[in-house]
Amino acid sequence: MENFTFHSPTKIIFGKNTEQQVGNETKRHATKVLLHYGGGSIKKSGLYERVIQSLQSAGVDFVELGGVQPNPRLSLVQQGIQQCRDEGVDFILAVGGGSVIDSSKAIALGVPYKGDVWDFFAGKAQPETSLPVGVILTIPAAGSEASDSCVITNEDGWLKRGYSSQENRPVFAIMNPELTFTLPPYQTACGAADIMAHVMERYFTNTPYVDYTDRLCEATLKTIIKHVPLVLLKSDNYDARAEIMWASTLAHNDLLSTGRTGDWACHQIEHELSGIYDVPHGAGLAVVFPAWMKYVYHHDLQRFTQFAVRVWNVEQDFFDQEKTALEGIRRMEAFFQSIGLPIRLEELGIPDDRLEEMARKCRKGADGTVGNFVKLTTEDVLSILKLAK
Repeated sequence: MENFTFHSPTKIIFGKNTEQQVGNETKRHATKVLLHYGGGSIKKSGLYERVIQSLQSAGVDFVELGGVQPNPRLSLVQQGIQQCRDEGVDFILAVGGGSVIDSSKAIALGVPYKGDVWDFFAGKAQPETSLPVGVILTIPAAGSEASDSCVITNEDGWLKRGYSSQENRPVFAIMNPELTFTLPPYQTACGAADIMAHVMERYFTNTPYVDYTDRLCEATLKTIIKHVPLVLLKSDNYDARAEIMWASTLAHNDLLSTGRTGDWACHQIEHELSGIYDVPHGAGLAVVFPAWMKYVYHHDLQRFTQFAVRVWNVEQDFFDQEKTALEGIRRMEAFFQSIGLPIRLEELGIPDDRLEEMARKCRKGADGTVGNFVKLTTEDVLSILKLAK
């Protein structure tokens, strides 16, 4: 186990009707708020009206900016930054899922910064400060409600890039599982793949003797595997929705990262799929992760065997460890298919003609590789994309 510092300051307010607390909670941090959200879903559900009423009852002054798209755009972030400056906003309230939260975090970074907010995502700058962000979560998937990361898409070149900083952690996250009852099945399934990917990026590590966090990762994965089919059968199953929502937060608040170095290659590869083709992030991960596994499993056959046995309940073949490992990957693919997700690029409608471009553009470290479990070159990334066809 490696040395670590764990800091997760986000206040979690979890349970039924908790969105009614947003006014009083926001008032602790703000004099004027930017209410940031996506399309019309929060208005159709009545959540928008409840939020407005709570803010007004608490005497919180606010302005609004809607229109956040999946794979949130830099142009809207820049619009939000200017609006906050013009209106004297000192707090961002995100009402939505990961895209809304990430857009809010980027706005919060950009308001006090004198340069272009894209500098943070391009690796050219580090923030000295940012505006505080609060969250009402409506989609359990990205884990952005308590994470230190955010991801933005730059329309100039369709580059999807992430940025991590402790400045990104929201000061509070209001999480009512009831708000997820109306999620479409496909969106629920995509969220499940995103949650599982956050866990697996941490699980596949070269760090030895991390049994405790291995067990936490495995428990989180098994929680998703058990409860997602239940909510697909009955969308208003509160208990199952609650398990998924809390698992989503713990999958990405860095608790599961403690003492170990994660991989993150699959996220970087998938960012090229959703950056160019605007596919749902979770759907892209459901395609990329099995292909990555098939490409790298020989690097640590024992860990892939453990994954198969502990997570997917594969009976271990003591005479053929490879067979056990491959059966675990097969069962993961079967699970994704069973909840309505794609496992091949062609199912996402992604043609072959830009695979080399995506492999080339995939964000890499200073040594020219991506990932930590196995250091992948551009040629390796291309091979994984071809495996995913």
